[in-house]
Parts: sequence; structure tokens; C-alpha cells
Amino acid sequence: MQSISHPCPSCGHAGMSIFYEVANVPVNSVLLVGTRAEAVGFQRGDIALGVCPACGFIANTAFNEALTQYTAAYEATQGYSPTFNKFHRALAQDLIDRYDLRGKDIIEIGCDKGDFITMLAEMGDNRGVGFDPAYVPGRHPSPAADRLTFIADFYGEKYTGYHADFICCKMTLEHIPAVGEFMTTVRRSIGDRGDTVVFFQIPNAEYVLCDVAFWDVYYEHCSYFTKGSLARLFRRAGFEVRDLWTAYDNQYLMIEARPAVGQPTAAPLPGEESPAETQAMVATFVEHYEAGRARWRTLLTEWRAAGRRVVLWGGGSKGVAFLTTLGEAAADVAYAVDINPIKTGTFMAGTGQEIVAPAFLRDYRPDVVVIMNPVYRDEITADLNALGLSPEILTL
Repeated sequence: MQSISHPCPSCGHAGMSIFYEVANVPVNSVLLVGTRAEAVGFQRGDIALGVCPACGFIANTAFNEALTQYTAAYEATQGYSPTFNKFHRALAQDLIDRYDLRGKDIIEIGCDKGDFITMLAEMGDNRGVGFDPAYVPGRHPSPAADRLTFIADFYGEKYTGYHADFICCKMTLEHIPAVGEFMTTVRRSIGDRGDTVVFFQIPNAEYVLCDVAFWDVYYEHCSYFTKGSLARLFRRAGFEVRDLWTAYDNQYLMIEARPAVGQPTAAPLPGEESPAETQAMVATFVEHYEAGRARWRTLLTEWRAAGRRVVLWGGGSKGVAFLTTLGEAAADVAYAVDINPIKTGTFMAGTGQEIVAPAFLRDYRPDVVVIMNPVYRDEITADLNALGLSPEILTL
């Protein structure tokens, strides 16, 4: 690993160690791209993941925030999947029960199209304010609409006057480069309202590192956390960390925190990794990622030589990162499949595969389907069976 003087965005330590680099990757993965030419010519940037030896935080040290776009064309929703919806609804009910979110005021930072805060408002008779520049009015008509306000903007200092009983932030912190500054802003917005509950959900970096999931490293994700580095960030920002847990087959990391009175408790919770333990996970990733990429390149070459038709199932960020990282071998994948109808007829950023609906496969009849997320294997297998198809199925 190469040490550089890049300061840690989480704790401010003066240096980070670079352990994974990918050049010339698309700077957005789920923007709707209307033509193959636009997809192939998509704006590019570099990834240079560095780990902080002091706190274990991982960041893309080559990240340039000016290159990314978060607009109404940013289509990240997973809400067309029955598997995801079951998880999402169960999470909403768990949070309502766990924190007695009934008739309460809720803020969601990074609400995307408003799916989750709408559920919390409907299921708990709550009031909510959601912040996201990618919000699209009318995507989720709801009987709770009169109790919901959406602000199509990034949450920041100018919105710290908004207060709530529950502050929620799901799958957003990983997109924020200045994480230390951001969490300090969130803490300052709460002030002395000590009963405020703060809940964050982010990708679990332990999963990425230990499963050598190089397809889970993409440009928009400039910040990566394990339990330990996430808890240390929250404590530095003035929060008392109450709980840490994972979900969705260990892919998601959750944290519950409250504003601390005085100095936060420094004692780690069970499961918090030390910076040294994170370094060991990084070493595992470094040792194995080249072999992982080589394996998939070899498989694609063999399938092409045998004349087998190959498609990916999952036209989102994992698919873009997977194809981009494989280089020339990506051309051996004909299409990307996605159940989100809004994506049908658009193209994968960087490599240009057309995104098709599952029904397209009835006539195309692929020989191999590579599933981008193993969580969806049963759901996708059932969809293929319903189409009368029985291809070879592999998952990442």
C-alpha cells in the first residue's frame, strides 16, 4: 500500500494508505442514460481507495464532488423488488416500534423519491420532511401527503432550523466526502434536544472487504465504514452511540445514536472493529481482488467461445462497477436486465449495454444470467421460471 498525505475526512489524521485503484470509471452509475453513445462517452473519474490508520475510515482519495450529479434523472430506487419491499416495510415497522414513532416529527436526509419517509408517515401517523435533489413530485401518491414536505436539495447548514423527534439517513452518508463536517452539522442542528433519535443506514464495508466485492466500489461511494469507524465518527461529532447492527444479508450497516450530554462514552460496543482490524480486512481484499476479477474475465471469455448468451440481472451501480472493472471482457455481456420499468430502454453508464425488462428474455433466451446481488436470487429465479426459462444462474 502507498501512503499519501491526504487528510482523513472523518478524523482529520494527516495520512491515508492507498490500497485499491481503478482508473476512468463512470462518475454516476444510476443516472438514466438515453443512448448507447452517451453511455459509452459518460463522464469519467478515478478511484483510489485509502484507509486511515488512525480511525479505520475508507475514502476515495481521488473523488471530485463536482463530477457527480444528483437530479431527478438519478434512478436508484429498489422499490420494484418484492424482496426489497418486504425488507423495507419490516425496517419501517421495526423503527416505529423501537422508537415509538407515532404522531412524531421525522426528517429524512437523502430521501431519494420519498419511499421510506412516506412509509413512516403512513404506518405511524407521523409528519415528515425529506431532503433530496433527486426527489420527483408525485412518484408516491399517499394518504399521508398532507403530512409530508419534500425539499429537492442537499441537506446542509441552511436547513439546520428544521427539527424532528427522529432523524433518518439511509444510503446517503457513503455519497458524502466531508463526513466529519457533515455529522457535526447534523449534531449542531439538534442542539440540546436530547431525546432526538438519529438512525443511519449505509453499505457495510466489512461485507465489501471480506467478500472481496469489488463490484460494490463505485465512484459515487466516496466514503466506506465498518461498525468501528462509523461509531468513532458519530462520537467525534458529539453523539452517544446506542446500537450498531447489520441487515440484508450483512450488506447494510445500521447505527442508532442520541446527542451526547458532555463527552460521549468512549467504550466501544460489541462488534466494533479497531483500526488495526480494519487494516486486516483491507489486506484480505488486496490479496484476493485481482483473482476475483480474473475469474470473471475467464468465465466471460469461455462463454463467448462457446457461443453462450450472457446477461446481467441488475441495471444499477453494482452492474456498472462490475462491467467497468472487467474492462474489455464486459463486451461479452449482451444486456442488463432490470425490473424497474423507468430504466427500460436506457443504457449502462460506461459500457453501453441496453437495460431491458425481464419479458425481453422470453424471446432472447439467455444461456447465462449473472445476478448482481445474491439477496435476489430466489426472486429472480422465480421470474425466469415464470418466463419459461432455465438458464445457468450465477451470483456475485
